Amino acid sequence: MHTIPPGLQAFDVNGPVPTCGRWKDTMPRTRDQAAYRLYINARKRWRTKIAWQLTRQEFISILHDVQSAANQGDWGARALMAHFYRSGLGPLDTNHVLDIDLDKSVEIVRRAVAAGQAWGYYDLGVAHEHGYGGAAQDERIAWAYYVKAAELGSPEAQMALAGAYLKAERRDAEEAMVMCAYRQGHGAAAHDLAVTAKVFNNFAKAVEYYQAGTRLGSEPSAAALMLMFDTEKWSSRDKQDQAALKALEILPDPERSKRYEQISQALDINPDLKLTRLDQVLPLPPAELPAWKGIQDAIEPESDGPPSY
Repeated sequence: MHTIPPGLQAFDVNGPVPTCGRWKDTMPRTRDQAAYRLYINARKRWRTKIAWQLTRQEFISILHDVQSAANQGDWGARALMAHFYRSGLGPLDTNHVLDIDLDKSVEIVRRAVAAGQAWGYYDLGVAHEHGYGGAAQDERIAWAYYVKAAELGSPEAQMALAGAYLKAERRDAEEAMVMCAYRQGHGAAAHDLAVTAKVFNNFAKAVEYYQAGTRLGSEPSAAALMLMFDTEKWSSRDKQDQAALKALEILPDPERSKRYEQISQALDINPDLKLTRLDQVLPLPPAELPAWKGIQDAIEPESDGPPSY
């Protein structure tokens, strides 16, 4: 058994629930404009297509710009480089540009941990859980990193702890961790809350959280709302469910279903999308549907202010 590193504590699923922070509080206060723009434009190009649709030249350009931004100190670019080294870049012989290098991935992650960043603690926990990149495979160490990451504000770590609490049947602790992630704008947390609400037949909350999840980039949430308004799916619903939805004025609506389908398809390709204008262009009933020019109407507009995390 390996020793848990100093500054970390073992996770006790039956112990006190960790306090949860905000991951943005662990990131630098300022961000170089040029490096950020280089990184974010490359990330957008990476997210415009499914990986096998990108050409080798496109991948070369993406990798060059992300690496350049990382070399200039942008932590978003460094995190993406860690991902590229962990997964490789280019799934086909015709577009492959970067081999998997787990040592390099974990090297970047360790630098993030040294800088006190939540995402680094979570990613290093994953490395210890699976034992790659020089990180000893040890679940106790992995969960100690997850606890620290959750305290620092990693939504992924908060959701991991929520899953552990759910298995231990600590519902209040599970909900507390999911809410920590949700309050930070984590789409997967919103979807989790929606599913839980639906299980308990609280359709009002379920619809509210599905809409929030869609706004925050959760593809499953958009897909759930697509089906909720789908005419064919509606006819096969339980009568009690139909009555509960009718009380909320949720009825078969092909136009709404079509719009959520378009959003679901877009998020399947690009989970980075944040649809902050969703409620203006695709409000929930009883609001009337405004004109629809496409998903671009719902996407958060580019900020004119200085870049931030």
